Amino acid sequence: MTKSEKPTRKSSKQQGTAKSGTDSKSTKTPRSSKQSVRTRKPSVAKQTSAPRDSFSPVPGEVDLYLFGEGRHELIYEKLGAHVLNHEGVKGVSFAVWAPNAERVSVVGNFNEWDGTRHPLHHLGDSGVWETFIPKLKSGELYKYEIKSAGLPTFLKADPYASYAETPPATSSIVYESKYRFRDSKWMKKRAGREHFRQPLSIYEVHFGSWRRHVEENNRSFSYREMAEALAEYVLRTGFTHVEFLPLKEHPYGPSWGYQVSNYYAPSARYGTPDDLRYLIDYLHQRGIGVIMDWVPAHFPKDAFALARFDGSALYEHLDPRRGEHPDWGTYIFNYGRNEVRNFLLANALYWFREFHFDGLRVDAVASMLYLDYSRKDGEWLPNKFGERENLEAISLLKELNEVVHRDCPGVMMIAEESTAWPQVSHPVYAGGLGFDFKWNMGWMHDTLKYFQTDPLFRAGNHNALTFGLLYAWSENFILPLSHDEVVHLKGSLLDKMPGEEWQKFANLRALYAYMWAHPGKKLLFMGGEFGQWREWNETESLDWHLLEKPAHKGIQSLISDLNRIYQKKNSLWEADGEPAGFQWIDANNAPENIVSFIRRSPSTGRELTCVGNFAPVLRENHRLGLPRKGTYRLIANTDSEVYGGNGVKMPRSIKAEEKPIHGQPFSAVVTLPPLATLWFEAPNHPTLLPNNA
Repeated sequence: MTKSEKPTRKSSKQQGTAKSGTDSKSTKTPRSSKQSVRTRKPSVAKQTSAPRDSFSPVPGEVDLYLFGEGRHELIYEKLGAHVLNHEGVKGVSFAVWAPNAERVSVVGNFNEWDGTRHPLHHLGDSGVWETFIPKLKSGELYKYEIKSAGLPTFLKADPYASYAETPPATSSIVYESKYRFRDSKWMKKRAGREHFRQPLSIYEVHFGSWRRHVEENNRSFSYREMAEALAEYVLRTGFTHVEFLPLKEHPYGPSWGYQVSNYYAPSARYGTPDDLRYLIDYLHQRGIGVIMDWVPAHFPKDAFALARFDGSALYEHLDPRRGEHPDWGTYIFNYGRNEVRNFLLANALYWFREFHFDGLRVDAVASMLYLDYSRKDGEWLPNKFGERENLEAISLLKELNEVVHRDCPGVMMIAEESTAWPQVSHPVYAGGLGFDFKWNMGWMHDTLKYFQTDPLFRAGNHNALTFGLLYAWSENFILPLSHDEVVHLKGSLLDKMPGEEWQKFANLRALYAYMWAHPGKKLLFMGGEFGQWREWNETESLDWHLLEKPAHKGIQSLISDLNRIYQKKNSLWEADGEPAGFQWIDANNAPENIVSFIRRSPSTGRELTCVGNFAPVLRENHRLGLPRKGTYRLIANTDSEVYGGNGVKMPRSIKAEEKPIHGQPFSAVVTLPPLATLWFEAPNHPTLLPNNA
């Protein structure tokens, strides 16, 4: 990780100037003090240190009171650096929370990094220090110089900075957004969206390695460069949403953004904050939703950022049994401290309000819920009841989800939670944590275990395919094949598959069609959609040249068709979280490696039958139970030559007859290609055939 260094007096190349247009700022006022359930009285601003200028403090008494209560939803508009007209004068206000500091100054190129020039003024017992500097403009580098008892003077980046230098430089940057969003149609439609009963197919992207300029020293795309290229690709492959790994500033590139140093600043590696606004706005105008990973579970120990911010354990617990994460070498937020809760709660709202993100995928929720997460006996402290649950973190997550859903209708809160904690995606009023969706990590591990097994031994692992349906309705699930499954010597999805090369491709195609038919929303990490051979590397572009080969192009075509059919067929998504949307036909054919099931729309009665033959042999004259009489049309076949399959000759339809089997009143004889998944549409419903089926 990068270390803190005193900035030079030279102007940064990453200062960033504001773009044209006007920013659409939120007009929502903070929750009034009447909404608080606490009784602490507002503090009165007190003058300390040097006599202040004639300007009154920008943070007012109500701001300080709500912040102390942990309930100021717009605190990012008061703390940090802001270009504004204050009492008739244009300049920049600075405010920072440092309750244990003896002195705080703001330093930068504008005062030769001299801490005696612009001391901040302490506002009573709030712990907030502030000042207003006339004539200062956007683009200035700055840090806070802090003096605490018994410690040498040290420099800190602004926790609420909206822009920061490109790492390894660590200064904050005064930034004034002038962006005007043009996605009003999307935002209006989003507010009424019921995601549970809508198709949701997510393309997970690591920004810096999706595509790079090889001819320009392997440079990553910028936010603006990414906009059109990514939109065109997502539309071609049919995903409904993009999910970015964290785009907040982080000092250590190989952390992929999960070691966040600047929670309110988009990464300057790819451009300015308004450049990121442009990217999201552009994707919205093309009909694509945007999700970002959010990391409230821990933060790095880098000396320039949040760690020991005012010389004390301010944002974190002092005791390492509560305050340090043993796996990641990071600090853990003190969720019981009101100002820290406010920092995180307002941060989530900030990304929704100021950048128009459509969802946050909350990273490592399990590590927040359990005090003994990844710890041995004696390495953790129990809660006040002597138990292992982190009561403060649980309280924060519930409050967060309630506030977000109240103030930002139509957005999604998604939990990466890997344990059996109950009701993660149930409303708080019903006893849940309040998330909209939970990643189905159990499904991911079981399914990959099955498909990584040599077909000769799959019969003994058949329950890995069927077990997930025992708990499929307990949560609103997303089925993830994420970045975590293609790193750290795990190999790519294609390389995980067993057998000869044709079998690897066939297995992967069969897996995808099985996944897209299975209950649960979909998520696929970049590169998986065309079968990248090598493991993902965050410093290199995806291997786009592979698309010149028919087998890889075939996988991409399959994903495009699966997404297109998926979005048109409400039987595949309308009742993902309800037993009424699913019915087994045959869950027990382990000897032949075959599963078959029905997906159903309760509102229309429309049905789709999925059958998978996960053995590398042709199954002729297989009798498949069916729920109704008539002609079933083949609408997806992963063995199609167009997708790189063997092209076993298949009729375009099958006819059900009155021969009961598998608990169904009708059945039909079907040919099942090796290592293939087939979709059949039930009779008497309109058919959407793939372009090249």
